[in-house]
Amino acid sequence: MPSVHSSHADVVKRLKRVEGHLRTVITMIEDARPCPEVAQQLAAVEAAIHKAKQTFIRDHVDHCLDGSLKKGPSAAAVLAEFKEIAKYL
Repeated sequence: MPSVHSSHADVVKRLKRVEGHLRTVITMIEDARPCPEVAQQLAAVEAAIHKAKQTFIRDHVDHCLDGSLKKGPSAAAVLAEFKEIAKYL
């Protein structure tokens, strides 16, 4: 079973709020709300997703990668995994 970290509940909570916010933005577009208002709300959705992603990735680095180094896998393997996940920052 995959490891679940303490931040995962917070990330899920954030993403569920984003999900609701995005539904609201869709309604705004369907209701022909002014473009600047829609753009502002889309920026807010984007920022919220970015923050959730950062929290998720930082948690992975702090717990999984740091923990891996302490358990003995090669530094090269840990560095490779870090490079893989860092491209999503």
